[in-house]
Amino acid sequence: MRLSLFLLSALSPVAPNTFNLPIGVLMDYSREESIKTALRFGMATFNNKREKRFTLTDETLLLPMDNSFKVGSAICSLLQKGILAYFGVHTTNTLNTVKSYSATFNLPYITSAMAVNMTNQDKGYDLYIRPYYVRAILDLIRHYSWKEVYYFYSSNEGLERLQQLFDVATEDSYLMRTHVFRVQGADDVHKTLQRLDSTKSDDKRILLDLPTLECQKVLNMENNSPKGIKHFYMLVGLGMNEISVPIFKTGGLNVTGLSLIDYNNKVIKKVIVEWNKFLTFQRHVTSSEMEYDVHTAIPVDMALIIDSIFVMGVALGTIISNNLGHRGTTRNVEFYKNFAESLNCDAEPIQVWRHGSDVMKSLREINVSGLLTGNIKFDKFGLRRNYRLDVMEVSLGRALAKIGTWDSELGLLIQLPTMVRQKGNNTIANKTRIITSINSAPFLMNKLGDGWIGNDRYEGYCADLTKNVAEIIGFDYVIKPVNDSKYGSNDSGTWDGMVGELLRGEADMAIAPLTITADRESVIDFSKPFMSLGISIMIKRPSKEPPSVFSFMNPLSYEVWMCVIFAYIGVSVVLFLVSRFSPFEWHVEENQEGMAVTNNFTIFNSLWFSLGAFMQQGVDIEPRSMSGRIVGSVWWFFTLILISSYTANLAAFLTSERMQSPIESAEDLAKQTEIKYGTVEGGSTQGFFRKSTIPTYERMWAFMSSSDPQVFVKSTDEGVNMVREKNGKYAFLTESTQNEYTNQRKPCDTMKVGGNLDAKGYGIGTPMGSDLRDRVTLAVLELIEKGELANLEKKWWYEKGECSQEGTPKKQEATSSLKLSNVAGIFYILISGLVLSLIIAAIEFLHKTRLEAKRRKTSFTRAARTGARLSLTGQPHETLSSDDTPETQPPEVPPNMSMSTYSYAPGGQLVGIDGYGDTNMQTQV
Repeated sequence: MRLSLFLLSALSPVAPNTFNLPIGVLMDYSREESIKTALRFGMATFNNKREKRFTLTDETLLLPMDNSFKVGSAICSLLQKGILAYFGVHTTNTLNTVKSYSATFNLPYITSAMAVNMTNQDKGYDLYIRPYYVRAILDLIRHYSWKEVYYFYSSNEGLERLQQLFDVATEDSYLMRTHVFRVQGADDVHKTLQRLDSTKSDDKRILLDLPTLECQKVLNMENNSPKGIKHFYMLVGLGMNEISVPIFKTGGLNVTGLSLIDYNNKVIKKVIVEWNKFLTFQRHVTSSEMEYDVHTAIPVDMALIIDSIFVMGVALGTIISNNLGHRGTTRNVEFYKNFAESLNCDAEPIQVWRHGSDVMKSLREINVSGLLTGNIKFDKFGLRRNYRLDVMEVSLGRALAKIGTWDSELGLLIQLPTMVRQKGNNTIANKTRIITSINSAPFLMNKLGDGWIGNDRYEGYCADLTKNVAEIIGFDYVIKPVNDSKYGSNDSGTWDGMVGELLRGEADMAIAPLTITADRESVIDFSKPFMSLGISIMIKRPSKEPPSVFSFMNPLSYEVWMCVIFAYIGVSVVLFLVSRFSPFEWHVEENQEGMAVTNNFTIFNSLWFSLGAFMQQGVDIEPRSMSGRIVGSVWWFFTLILISSYTANLAAFLTSERMQSPIESAEDLAKQTEIKYGTVEGGSTQGFFRKSTIPTYERMWAFMSSSDPQVFVKSTDEGVNMVREKNGKYAFLTESTQNEYTNQRKPCDTMKVGGNLDAKGYGIGTPMGSDLRDRVTLAVLELIEKGELANLEKKWWYEKGECSQEGTPKKQEATSSLKLSNVAGIFYILISGLVLSLIIAAIEFLHKTRLEAKRRKTSFTRAARTGARLSLTGQPHETLSSDDTPETQPPEVPPNMSMSTYSYAPGGQLVGIDGYGDTNMQTQV
């Protein structure tokens, strides 16, 4: 009853002689409930101060705040109602619209939207109650020395904030590599991180620019991810205190963020009490579910709205006090009539609110302390100044704690608190613990020889892990292998294996290769994963492929060899043609039969020249003409690249051991029926396929469950033996850790193919409510941080391995044949050179024909026909007809010449030939 009376009085007029001051509110449909709740609380709280001479009222409009046209129309509607200032949360699309309308009509606008850097702009009528804090983010990044970050954002505002971060980093000359991802929500972030972890499993620095609820979901998912606990997270928003952190303080997640609200402040605590009362009343009155639960902190977005109401109320109250003083009610009403004006956006000339500049000045000069988001002051550009942010962090063994502050004037100041572990149940029962495990190499094995007693009878990864955990926590233990040699499943309605022993109280802890699954975690507790793994495929190592007689051809694909042969023939033919048509390849030689016109590049000589160049050997002939030399040059370049590539690839083929594997992935298994495959019966791998909804895995499960004889095995050793005995006709689906270990053991005849089919982890199991649960998790994380678990894995998998590194087959793709696309460039160069040589040969022929026609005083056509006859047949001329002019008749034969004459150019170049049937004159082709 008291609560109702208090809130009713807060929501009712406070005095009979007060008057109303209207303020506008632009509210987006998607945030109607949260803005309305904060608006009501802010108005009720402010108006409850009875010394005020006025009451704030709101004119609220619902609209899509990313639509510029509707935002402009809404502002005009508010102006007609005579508002004195207005509040809204614009988007990046409507920022310029709001600024323009506010400046045009002198209407002050206050917003909780993301602040923008306006130091390069003129002063306007907009105020940002949300601080411009990107420098705080950069200072934290610099403090942690992050040089590579992964930035996830889900809105245009996030993209704008990222650009602001880049601008500040550039201004400060801070270099960092940023991987940017736009996501829809938490699921997208989790999937992206899983994909990144599968390719690069190092720890990452992750910036989350998402709504607070989405950040909470991301952290929940990563807290349960085997690899997620290695990463470092920073929340880009200002609501770090809104994150629910108790589940993280023993989970190993490192989360840093900023908080605008100091929840340790006594005034804030009182306001939160009133806030929770208000939410309870609202829920009671409206009989509806609220977006925010009762007894929670005030979300920062709603706190900014509440503070905006107070800022507008204080500024308007200051103006009224300065103008009215203690004058009477009549004068008050008169002032109010002149103070609030109704404006029309369509009026000509433009109407501006004459008191708008006074209100804006009062807002800029405001200095209010004790509000939810701290002290509020504005600079001349409408940005907040003199504000402080708390730097919050949650990490291993520590709940959410303040580790420092960031001041807009002083910058970052880190003061790490003394780490105090949560007390909780600090005592553990003083008794010897029963540790259940399973005989599975290399996790737990019986030592060879007699004389071993107690825990010394066992060795392996889990034996060493148990010893380390016991030393850290401080308890005695006895290792007892599980009776039924099973991990734990509930197929028959009763849990068996190690999980069953924990449930029945037969064991206090399970330290074994026990996979963390949802079904198991619903009945027992797990520590954080001490090893990450996935389901993999084990097959028998295929025998080496016998060498082929023509294995020397392997470095090049068959299509390349065919192209080389065609190129060889084509180059030889082109060389022959250009040599025949180019007059510079023809020359006169004297032999036993007399003078002869010869051309060295017959078709057989052209083939011989091309073959010699391809084999990188010399021949006795070389082209003399420009066109012939171009052909030779491009062919030499072609052979240089081709032979070099062949030699390099041949070396790789000779040094690699090729093995033919029939299976490369789970898809290959699912597509065939010749090779059987199975899992350990009752294990998590079998459960994975039984429950999977992925089509490939569904087909595999149907095949395995219907196979006759049965493909499931009782133990891992039995599965490995089946792989070895079936000679490639059986594939064993098992955890990657077991697969990798077996591949390192003699007789070194097994191998892993393909990638992991899933991602999961091994954890230490304890009964629900065990006094050791949290201590086991902390012990595992301590061993991870010290590198002890990595050393144990190295010790039992590789240092004790019995197979050489050379035994691992190389990937087929590493030494694959060169394809045509790899060497296509040299073919292009070769073809271009051949075409160019043909063109130059034609030019040489035409040029020489023109000169010969002038010398012999004959037509160009006749000279060309003679030259073509010489090029094609080797005959130096065609018989002259009787009607030739005297100028074209051959000169008289000197007495010392036997009816034969020829002209010879210096340097061995043929200029002209005129033969007259001398039997001693020959043409050699």
